[in-house]
Amino acid sequence: MKIPTLPFTVTDWSQLAPTVHPGVTGQALWRTLETGDLRVRMVEYSPGYLADHWCDRGHVLFVVQGELETELCDGRKFTLKPGMSYQVSDFGDAAHRSSTTTGATLFIVD
Repeated sequence: MKIPTLPFTVTDWSQLAPTVHPGVTGQALWRTLETGDLRVRMVEYSPGYLADHWCDRGHVLFVVQGELETELCDGRKFTLKPGMSYQVSDFGDAAHRSSTTTGATLFIVD
């Protein structure tokens, strides 16, 4: 990831309007800041959320609250709790999808 040229920026996430992204079950609310190829998001998954797709985009993901289950396309599963993160590149065989039984708030840079 290369952060494009931009001025010092402070983001009040509560001031960004959320967009709704339905899952197979539940929904995700995204508050998004985009500049060039950089996307920074605060994402809230509702309890019972299951992503409706396998994602192969690279991310740095940090769990702010709740509990997140991430499944890789090869069957491996990881449970992330507050204070944990994962990092995955755009390349390789690490397609992944998210779910949560309790709900989760995530900070994601991609």
